[in-house]
Amino acid sequence: MKKFYLAVTMLLLAATAVFAQDDSMRKLREETAKKIKNGEKDTTGRLWKKGATFGLMFNQGSLTNWAAGGDKLSLSLLGTLNAFANYKKGRHSWDNNLDLAYGYVNTTSLGTRKSDDRIDLTSKYGYEIGKNWYLSGLFNLRTQFTDGYLYPADTTPEKVSRFFAPAYIVLSPGIDYMPNKEFSLFMSPVTARWVVVMDDSLSARGAYGVDTGKHVRSEFGAYVTATWNKEIMKNVTYKSKLELFSNYRKNPQNIDVFWTNMLALKVNKWISANVSVDMIYDDDVKEFENPKTGVKGARLQVKQVLSIGLTAKF
Repeated sequence: MKKFYLAVTMLLLAATAVFAQDDSMRKLREETAKKIKNGEKDTTGRLWKKGATFGLMFNQGSLTNWAAGGDKLSLSLLGTLNAFANYKKGRHSWDNNLDLAYGYVNTTSLGTRKSDDRIDLTSKYGYEIGKNWYLSGLFNLRTQFTDGYLYPADTTPEKVSRFFAPAYIVLSPGIDYMPNKEFSLFMSPVTARWVVVMDDSLSARGAYGVDTGKHVRSEFGAYVTATWNKEIMKNVTYKSKLELFSNYRKNPQNIDVFWTNMLALKVNKWISANVSVDMIYDDDVKEFENPKTGVKGARLQVKQVLSIGLTAKF
């Protein structure tokens, strides 16, 4: 009987130890998850953060016996994709961002026209040299997918762009100031930029500042880019990117500007509304005719898009 009581006692002690260990492990897991949720350092060894947001916006309208007038049918479709892959280890960081957009609009009177077309790839490496300051190198490529046209009144549409005509390629070493995850200011006094026009007809007339008959124009100058991405209120996010470039070799006082802005309003998990405004000024793009003088020259380009549709995050 003594041996039996001893065996039972040892089994009870072992079970208590197992339950205590399970309870300790459960508490440890809960505390670790709480720390990660609150933004404390994740020690799991995860070096990459990746994600993407896909949007599909659709609009349709039709008129039948409508006294106020208008097109009988209008359709528009816009697809967007923003993907990122960011690496961080110690003082080293490597941020990659791809921004794509393509849209079409079709009306009874005007037919089918392109409403949006964008390819924008940015890759930036940084080495931390002080609090919020990084010694960085930046690569940027900006172009479009398909042919683009101007539609002058009572004349044949004129092709003014296509894939890699133009394309802007920037390679820049500089200093990056990042006080938080929402804002970045990159500055470089020594930047190489190439303007590529891989279309014989556009190259023949010296479009986008390339020499007549040439396909590439090399530029050297100063470059500044600032990005800001912040949730300004619940379910409302503002994203902005400003690029400034001054060409030392030709009219450095005429600064090229590329500025994109987007305000995203989240309705629920799948539905959102976006308002975007893009502004471009390039002193070498002299495609726009002054209505008073009839002379073509550079002008501020503005594009505004309002869209409502499906949004999915990955």
